[in-house]
Amino acid sequence: MPAKSSIVFAHGLWADGSCYGKVIPALQADGHQVCPPRTASTTLEGDVATVIRALGRVSSPAILVGHSYGGTVITAAGTDDRAAGLVYISALAPDESETSQSLQEQFPVTDVFSHIEIADGRIWMLPSGIGCFAGDLPEQEQQLVWATQGVPDADLFNQKLGGTAWRTKPSWYIVANNDRTVHPDLERFVAKRMGAHTYDVDSSHVPMLSHPDFVLDVIRAAANSI
Repeated sequence: MPAKSSIVFAHGLWADGSCYGKVIPALQADGHQVCPPRTASTTLEGDVATVIRALGRVSSPAILVGHSYGGTVITAAGTDDRAAGLVYISALAPDESETSQSLQEQFPVTDVFSHIEIADGRIWMLPSGIGCFAGDLPEQEQQLVWATQGVPDADLFNQKLGGTAWRTKPSWYIVANNDRTVHPDLERFVAKRMGAHTYDVDSSHVPMLSHPDFVLDVIRAAANSI
């Protein structure tokens, strides 16, 4: 039996599993099994099912790590018995009665939503929006993040599933103080509501890319607690 817990990641909108590429090698070197599945961002049910399938490919117990909309995914997927803890990175974390959209509507609209286009039933981030998403990365990295964006279904944020894992399982939360995609006040609100171990960092929406060592320390703290 492996001595360490496994780590399963869930990415957010306009991203894929490569957004965790700066923390995965160190976690593997620590001896953790790591799985960053790519979710389709077409239906919440499908994305949650993808993460639950990933739990079946690693040893238990596992830590779920969710960034942005990935927080909504791990909130539902984390009710699986194989998930022992949850790490949220500048993430949504709706309650049973909320959707990703209704949670966000409780807070001011962030800058990134002035730089999107809905076309062909999908939500596209325009080139002008990358600074709102990953503005503390070097320009070349920002352009790579934009060019490789995954494009979500336009109705994704209005979808809801039962199950609120943060009500029954330990959680850790990284608040990105300079976030212009998910409002920092929303992040602080959900972190407090779930009673999470909370960490603040002066980061854009993507601290796992701009402050990977900071994020790595939080994931290690969660994994070592299991």
